[in-house]
Formats: sequence, structure tokens, C-alpha cells
Amino acid sequence: MKILAFGASSSRNSINKKMAAFAASLIDGAQVDLIDLNDFELPLYSQDKEAELGQPHAAAEFLRKIQSADGLVVSFAEHNGSYTAAYKNLFDWASRIEQKVFQNKPAVFLSTSPGAGGAASVLSAAKGSAKFFGVDLRDAVSVPKFYEVFDEATQKVSDPSILEQLKLAVAKLAAH
Repeated sequence: MKILAFGASSSRNSINKKMAAFAASLIDGAQVDLIDLNDFELPLYSQDKEAELGQPHAAAEFLRKIQSADGLVVSFAEHNGSYTAAYKNLFDWASRIEQKVFQNKPAVFLSTSPGAGGAASVLSAAKGSAKFFGVDLRDAVSVPKFYEVFDEATQKVSDPSILEQLKLAVAKLAAH
């Protein structure tokens, strides 16, 4: 099973990228393609830019990565209660090529933050819009207090309760 995993953040040390990578690693036998949104940088989307540039290679490549996967693990970073600008911009460009950006792929959505909220606001928004963008959403997990539940040395979740939630969520990807 080929899993595409990414943190919806442009931070070079993204805790959401770490969470996506860890969750994807829990899928037995999966081949994980962990991507970095920094590899898909695009100018700020506007109709004028679209008329000027057409369909940028980076947006088409992002869609190709999704198309080639059997399942997706996406962990959303939250900026002021919403998506990061980097993710939203890439998503906007990709949706102009293919409205069903996630191409009906089974997916697990995650979110994490250093605080007690676990980026639950952005996760709620992503879950709410999933059906409009071709997501076969199998589960969603918000992980609060990242630095207390994730061991940076081992790159693994150390909290047994969170670990169990993640295992159950990603097991639903393999069950399709």
C-alpha cells in the first residue's frame, strides 16, 4: 500500500509533518511518500495569476502525488484558527486543475499543536469540507500538547492513549 503523507505547513521543522510521518509509519508494510510543502511553492493564487501562468507544474505535481497514492495521511497545522497560507495556496491552485483535489482517496486527517487545543479548529474545517474535495475520510484525530506526547529523540508518540487513537485511525486506511 502506497501512502502519501504530509504536514499542511511550510515550517521546516513542522510538528505536523512529524505527526503525519509517524502515523503513516504505523501502517504495516506501507510504502510512505512523505512530502514537504516547501517543494510545491507557488505564487499567491488569484484569477489574474492563473490567467498569466495557467496550471503551474507544482500544483499538477501535487495532484499527481495524490493520484499515485492508495491512501493519504494529512496533518493540519493551524494558523489563527485556520489553514496555513502555504497549504491553502497550494490547495487553491490544485483545485483549479481538479476540484476533487483528493481524488476520492481514503484519508486520515490529523492535527497537532503545542497547546491543549491540538489544532482542533482547522481539523474541524478540513473534516467539514472533505466531501466537497473528494476525500474518503476514514478518521480524524486531534493531538494536543505535541511536545508532551511526542518523543523527539525517537520520533514517536510516547503517550499510550494518543498512540492507540492513531493506530486505530490508520488501520482504517488499510481496511479499504
